[in-house]
Amino acid sequence: MRRRELIAGLGSAVAWPFAARAQQPNRIRRVGVLMPYSEGDREAQARSEVLRVTLERLGWTVGRNLEIEYRWGMGDFERTGAAAADLVRTVPDVILATGGPPLASLQQATNTIPIVFVIVSEPVALGFVASLARPAGNITGFTNLEPTIGAKSLELLREMAPRVTRFAVMFNPQTSTIGAQLTRSAETAAQKFAAQLTDAQVRSPADIEATLAALAREQRSGLIVAPDGFTQVHRKLVLDLATRYQLPAIYPYRHYADEGGLMSYGIDTHHQIRQAASYIDRILRGEKPGDLPVQQPTKLELVINLKTAKALGLTIPETLLATADEVIQ
Repeated sequence: MRRRELIAGLGSAVAWPFAARAQQPNRIRRVGVLMPYSEGDREAQARSEVLRVTLERLGWTVGRNLEIEYRWGMGDFERTGAAAADLVRTVPDVILATGGPPLASLQQATNTIPIVFVIVSEPVALGFVASLARPAGNITGFTNLEPTIGAKSLELLREMAPRVTRFAVMFNPQTSTIGAQLTRSAETAAQKFAAQLTDAQVRSPADIEATLAALAREQRSGLIVAPDGFTQVHRKLVLDLATRYQLPAIYPYRHYADEGGLMSYGIDTHHQIRQAASYIDRILRGEKPGDLPVQQPTKLELVINLKTAKALGLTIPETLLATADEVIQ
């Protein structure tokens, strides 16, 4: 009996270190990231760096106790789905989803791996979480713009370019979860100014070119670009055409203004990445995503590109300058 007990005890002693090591916080943990961009996109690289630096400040260092695995949606609905499935097959400890279509694809691919999302609108209405306070399930995160921002965007663009009487809201219906709702919101503001409003649905770069060329043929036209992974991937084309056709335009994120867009109004996306990193840290340390409340943005930022305004022959009203969070010279 003593010999059998000794062997059993030795077996337990051998097994215990393996179990203990599996639970050590210093073992290498794996974070998956699905972005709608191409890998070489400047904004994608900026967000990746923000994520890495923030996680490092929280105690997670790539190459020591952390690996980060990226997949890229390239602004394409089918490619995003394939990238999500491929990422899930690597079985990361937690996944960061940036945008609605990446989150939708990941939701279809797994209901067990924890997912933290950023830049997603209407997560309850779209069925991603049960509620903001108690998400339940394996998904939580940080919301984006509400559809009502369409009216505010139109009002800001009208204040910047008061001669504009025709507005178009541009988005890809496959990759924008709120394009249609944003258009309906903007319609209320358009009626107030007795302006015309249309939605410009685009599914290819050729559609973008045709849409902006058509707007340019109409005098006093302006462009509202909806939050959309497709238009973000092709934003250089959008910005170049807006410059060529001298079209006043407002964009959803500040990196458009940084890259030459007239103005932007929306959330600070890098701040959301930092917030997401804090949730990733908490999940890696044992908390459940369903217990972490979905958080809504508390501030939207207005950024104006002064050089672009001058190139368009626009005089920025003092009231607009006073309310801007940043003016790019």
